[in-house]
Amino acid sequence: MTDTTTRFDRLAELSTDEVVTHSFVRDVPLRSGRTLALVTLDNGRDHTRPNTLGPASLLEFASVMDALTERARAGEIHGVAVTGKPFILAAGADLSKVSEIPDRETGKQMAQLGHWALGKLSELGVPSFVFINGLALGGGVEIGLNADYRTIDRSIPALALPEVFLGIIPGWGGAWLLPNLIGIENALKVIIENPLKQNRTLKGQEAFELGIADAIFEPANFLEDSLKWADGVIGGQITVKRPHQPGKLERAIKWDAAIGIARKTLQSRIGEVAESPYRALELIKAAKNTDKATGFAAEDDALADLISGDQFRASIYAFNLVQKRAKKPAGAPDKALARPVTKVGVLGAGLMASQFALLFVRRLQVPVVITDLDQARVDKGLEYIRGEIDALLQKGRISPDDANRLNALVTGTTDKADFADCDWVIEAVFEELEVKQQVFAEVEQHISPDAILATNTSSLSVERIGAKLAHPERVVGFHFFNPVAVMPLIEVVRTPATTDETLATAMAVAAKLKKNAVLVKDAPGFVVNRILAKLLGEAMHAVDSGTPFKVVDESITPFGLPMAPFELLELVGLKVGAHVLDTHHAAFPDRFFASENLHRLAEHGRIFERDAKGKIKGYDKQAERIVAGGTAPLTGEQLLRRIEDGLADEVKRMLDDGVVSAPEDIDLCLILGAGYPFQMGGVTPYLDRVGASQRVFGDTFHHPPIRGVR
Repeated sequence: MTDTTTRFDRLAELSTDEVVTHSFVRDVPLRSGRTLALVTLDNGRDHTRPNTLGPASLLEFASVMDALTERARAGEIHGVAVTGKPFILAAGADLSKVSEIPDRETGKQMAQLGHWALGKLSELGVPSFVFINGLALGGGVEIGLNADYRTIDRSIPALALPEVFLGIIPGWGGAWLLPNLIGIENALKVIIENPLKQNRTLKGQEAFELGIADAIFEPANFLEDSLKWADGVIGGQITVKRPHQPGKLERAIKWDAAIGIARKTLQSRIGEVAESPYRALELIKAAKNTDKATGFAAEDDALADLISGDQFRASIYAFNLVQKRAKKPAGAPDKALARPVTKVGVLGAGLMASQFALLFVRRLQVPVVITDLDQARVDKGLEYIRGEIDALLQKGRISPDDANRLNALVTGTTDKADFADCDWVIEAVFEELEVKQQVFAEVEQHISPDAILATNTSSLSVERIGAKLAHPERVVGFHFFNPVAVMPLIEVVRTPATTDETLATAMAVAAKLKKNAVLVKDAPGFVVNRILAKLLGEAMHAVDSGTPFKVVDESITPFGLPMAPFELLELVGLKVGAHVLDTHHAAFPDRFFASENLHRLAEHGRIFERDAKGKIKGYDKQAERIVAGGTAPLTGEQLLRRIEDGLADEVKRMLDDGVVSAPEDIDLCLILGAGYPFQMGGVTPYLDRVGASQRVFGDTFHHPPIRGVR
């Protein structure tokens, strides 16, 4: 053990204050008369602190595996199983420790330590099992992958390899072991696709169906059933079949084709700035025909490069925003002030309103009533909601009883008197001030003075929307992002009149909806739309000046955004985009550009030519003719500098005006509401790194500046 300690001495220095996940061993007599050594991972904390794997934890695990190898050799045990404390296997590497790694050499040691320690599960001399009894993320999943067999509890909350989301790769065996266990397409889904889809996780049944686990059991008797199953495997009564394990045909034909498709998909979705997805893709590709030692060595090098690189540090900054700051919103009032919400009213029955109604009834489990101008619109909204509930039922995401209950809770009406007992009313009507003022004035006649009135406006003044009401103090902005069910951000907007009780209720409702709320001041565009309006306004101004669409789109590649400006404009809708730019130009005419050409493009209906499947083929010729005529084109470099400096100026103004509490809130909004990539660490670190902050106001947003990709 001394040689081992010396080998990983750099890591030992980082583990002095580690919360160690211990490996506790007990012998379990099996029904067959054999003995199985059961190792339970437990950090001694309650379920709020998941097991994590820092250097000390891994070294202890390795030592325990060495001792069990000796016992197996002596014939004392016939199998080894690893499980976790109640509801948790392990949440992977201790990121707080990994983020402290100072250089590439130490980063490589971290990769090698994980391979060395977990790899002992396949070298025990007796069958090894992992009983996945709860949360399993990253290295927690790789514990299982390194074992011979795996069982899984059907009720586990989440299983995932989220490393690509954090700017690294599954570096303790996952990138080589998983594709060789479940096939190339399934592995690409788990390692690359899911992390880039808002870090999607798997439930127990999904993991079993993919082939990650060999057997699945109900939670009530999970350990007992797993032990019985392991006994059968050891004794040869149970033969494990793995239908997704790749064969010669898949390796010869399917493997490279799937890698090629994945690469093209990545390029179209996220560009090429983010490093980790492409490094993961390279490792998965090589796993087709390399042995385990070669695959693990490649993981060592990739993980060392990424851990010591700037993108990982930027990702950790972003991760901490989402995991910590989002959980404790800056400036939020005391939670105890929140009022109970026992019934929800939705003003409107169009697509957005119907999505609201569906989300509220699913998450709050309270009656929801929708209304509109006539019964036909109301019926259409109800039909959509019930269709979505039925779709959830067909997919197995809710039970028949759940579906019946949800359908019973949703009603529609054309009489706003039916809103009388609502505690929370949200409007989703046309984005015009007078329309929103009118629907609020009508419903205020029927509801109690304490009921909350929430507006989903994206750019109008929340204060003006409530200005004509008898009780403007109960009006709050509650700005969702599309698609409503998926995007995790809500901008909660406070006016000068909004009470703390109203605000606390809004924050509590957002939490029950499983959304992250950021508190913002009532100002044009709030946060996300103001930043996007600046970006898109500069893009349209450049086109109006004669800069080709392509040059504009390519100029912002260094930002690493999920899509280029004009693709984003088409996504949000050209008419909506024109309205947003007009609104910001009206508010800040010296800094935001309106564009008549954008209105003409909106009338034309498109900027891109697309094929039958909606894939972009090129820029639409008529769109190019519409914007032709500018006489002062910019180069991509000139435009990038303009956008960077413009954003630095706008963010500084937003902070000076108190739109949010800190730069971190702006970054959080863009990450959660605009898909800003984790690997960039947010817009304010980026602006610091490229020198825009210094150029514009002679300082930086962060002290010291946060490292990250430039």
